[in-house]
Amino acid sequence: MTRKTLKETVKQKLESPGWQKILRISSQQLAITLGAVLNAFAYVLFQMPYNLAAGGVAGLGIVVNTLTGFSPGLFYFTANIPLFILGFFTLGKWRFLFNSTLAVLVFSGATEFFIVNMPTVFTRFPITSNKLLATIYCGLLVGIGSGIIYRFGGTIGGTSIITRIIYNKTGFPMSQSGLYVDVVIIIAAGFVFGWETSLLAFLALLIAGMSADFALEGASQMRTLMIITKDPEPLRYAIINELKRGVTMWQVKGGYSGEERSLLYLTVLRSRVYDVKFIINRIDPNAFMVVGVSQQTWGGYSLKKN
Repeated sequence: MTRKTLKETVKQKLESPGWQKILRISSQQLAITLGAVLNAFAYVLFQMPYNLAAGGVAGLGIVVNTLTGFSPGLFYFTANIPLFILGFFTLGKWRFLFNSTLAVLVFSGATEFFIVNMPTVFTRFPITSNKLLATIYCGLLVGIGSGIIYRFGGTIGGTSIITRIIYNKTGFPMSQSGLYVDVVIIIAAGFVFGWETSLLAFLALLIAGMSADFALEGASQMRTLMIITKDPEPLRYAIINELKRGVTMWQVKGGYSGEERSLLYLTVLRSRVYDVKFIINRIDPNAFMVVGVSQQTWGGYSLKKN
């Protein structure tokens, strides 16, 4: 199969009718919207009333609101503008903006909406006087909301942009760099709200991390994929050119059937596993894939971003 024929074959198999493309993109954006709304709901209901500045730009917004009265939702949107500009030039330009802008806009707007309307909906606000209970539910809801956003290829903006840039430049795990950034914000909040509140905020951060991992079905930012197929070339071509990821191939033999097959090995961000599944489904539905956890990756194949 020539390169030109291979390119046309892959393009033809990945091509979908217009309505299918619209449905796929719409379902992704709807999921990202729901995740952002859930985040905003937990933020206003559990974080803000108890000053749980659990890291990130949202946590910093609570500190700024207390010190200056500046609206947390508006602060979140404003603070993300320079981060978006930085991410635009380092994380893939339009694809990055498309996947992140919606979550940031929805979170900012929903936060302002809940701040105004939530005290009138609940007969008692805040709904509990137990800070530990608020901390637990804050972590659970924020983590699940963030996990939904990441699962469908989006980001919540804020410090996640910084951690992704650090990962792309150095290979340093996003989970660790994100934790360091969030801890700095929590410590700063401790000087404003007291160390007991700061300790609760750190607990909320840990619970949110575990909840996000649960929503994403894994504990690591990276996933190791092993794909067994009879026809490796179309899959290899699609992975390299569509996902911009390197892939390693071996010839293997089935232990039961004795048939010769190829094994493709690659690592991707956990949010891109969805895209690999889509490629396999379109190109080789009979392929067999195993998804494993990779704690850290270093080096490998890369293409210059346009």
